[in-house]
Amino acid sequence: MKKILVTGSLGQIGSELVMHMRNIYGNDNVIATDIRRIEGMPAVESGPFEIVDVLDSKAMAEVAKKHNADTIIHLAALLSAVAEAKPVLAWEINMGGLFNALEVARELNCSFFTPSSIGAFGPSTPKVKTPQDTIQRPQTMYGVTKVSGELLCDYYFKRFGVDTRGVRFPGLISYETLPGGGTTDYAVDIYYEALKNGKYTSFIDKGTFMDMMYMPDALNAIVTLMEADPKKLIHRNAFNITAMSIEPEMVAAEIKKHIPSFEINYDVDPVRQGIANSWPDSIDDSAAREEWGFNAKYDLALMSKDMLEKLRVKLNIK
Repeated sequence: MKKILVTGSLGQIGSELVMHMRNIYGNDNVIATDIRRIEGMPAVESGPFEIVDVLDSKAMAEVAKKHNADTIIHLAALLSAVAEAKPVLAWEINMGGLFNALEVARELNCSFFTPSSIGAFGPSTPKVKTPQDTIQRPQTMYGVTKVSGELLCDYYFKRFGVDTRGVRFPGLISYETLPGGGTTDYAVDIYYEALKNGKYTSFIDKGTFMDMMYMPDALNAIVTLMEADPKKLIHRNAFNITAMSIEPEMVAAEIKKHIPSFEINYDVDPVRQGIANSWPDSIDDSAAREEWGFNAKYDLALMSKDMLEKLRVKLNIK
């Protein structure tokens, strides 16, 4: 990777990935794009930034050509809960945007990354240690677009030779950027509320296990996969990756080690709970470990300690 174009750069992943990649490849070599410009954000201020609507394929191609991009990291998408509320828009953005980005990659001979998700699985998928290759029958629009996206990326590799790569992200936890409408958002919100109010009301019920990952591991996974030897990649797209399988009570218990008075309550959101119930409890990431050396560094304890330390500084809480 020498010149990297990132779509959805101001979202939860993009805002941190842009800075992570600029630290590795140089500020001028990572071109951040999004549908709007937010002044003051590091991704906007620290290097090249362009306004790009992923539904405008011509504009995307022009920006990629302008900056001589050789790699496209396509992150622009609507997340699970938002997509379920706006299914038509979700299809247009998640699939239309992906198709446009793949076409640009094909035209300009760019390497290509886009994330899939554990949302690509459904209630008929094995729930414990979900295999890399298994039945995928999601019951949400988000999940439908992710499965379709996995297949489309496979097609572009096999039909056109586009160097497509991707992972199935679990829930991502970060202190930098607030989440944007996902089912796993509770695992970010809970740390903020623990520090600000000493209590949290979870919209996901106790005992609901879902895979999660701390953002530094997610960022490293993207770079590691994109730098991996293509000859070793059997699956290429939609690698299962994970760091921990957790439920709300476990997160609360870990927070209590640092904030003993912390309390958790529940007011379950039936929409997001239904989505969570359709996802795996845990997944098998052995293919990613074997084919490109994936290895998460943060478990729940290490992540919780770092989250609370970083958020105390960010929120100016002593």
